[in-house]
Amino acid sequence: MFELLDAAFHWTNLLQPQWYIEHGGLWILLLIVFAETGLFIGFFFPGDSLLFVSGIYSNSLAKWLYDTESDFTNLLMIMTLVTLAGIIGNFVGYWFGKKSGPALYNRKDSFLFKQRYLQQAKSFYEKNGGFTIIVARFIPFVRTFAPIVAGIVKMDTKKFAFYNVVGCVAWVFSMMAAGHYLYKYFLTQHNFDLTQHLEWIVLGIVIVTTLPVILKLIRGKKKKEISEL
Repeated sequence: MFELLDAAFHWTNLLQPQWYIEHGGLWILLLIVFAETGLFIGFFFPGDSLLFVSGIYSNSLAKWLYDTESDFTNLLMIMTLVTLAGIIGNFVGYWFGKKSGPALYNRKDSFLFKQRYLQQAKSFYEKNGGFTIIVARFIPFVRTFAPIVAGIVKMDTKKFAFYNVVGCVAWVFSMMAAGHYLYKYFLTQHNFDLTQHLEWIVLGIVIVTTLPVILKLIRGKKKKEISEL
């Protein structure tokens, strides 16, 4: 953590997953996953790409806690800790929504809060029900507000807990395992080092994960224009 505070900082570093790992290690990774899923100010963190890159650097991350000297065990340990951080984060978001969420609908936009993100999450949640808690994990912006909206609409706690755990396990394990094993595959089979092309990989992940949101916004805008004719 001290390395993170002492490092030369530029705001663009916030968009670079490898920067967090290199300067903050395991602890900043857990904090970011918690914040992105539990605090509405965490929507700007690089969630999916951060998990993918963390899978690549799982052995390095394990050294911040305990290096088991086993590639698989290190990966499993880090994935488990990240999953717990994500689950706790969602519960905090749910609690926040249940206690004070209704007031957010009357809150004005600010640098850290955008009303449209809340409306997008609400619309997505109402249309897909509890399954939204699972799907939302893979969609930027939406995953930050989905648990808050679940709290606002007072979703059954046990039902929320089930979808929360399933969604977080699916999100963390799929993204980190993909990063870890794709890195090993390309390095051993094609002598291609993914760490040398992280900028393009992160960009690709961002495009893939945000595309559904963009398409939904475009379709919604077209439907609105048609209805106004």
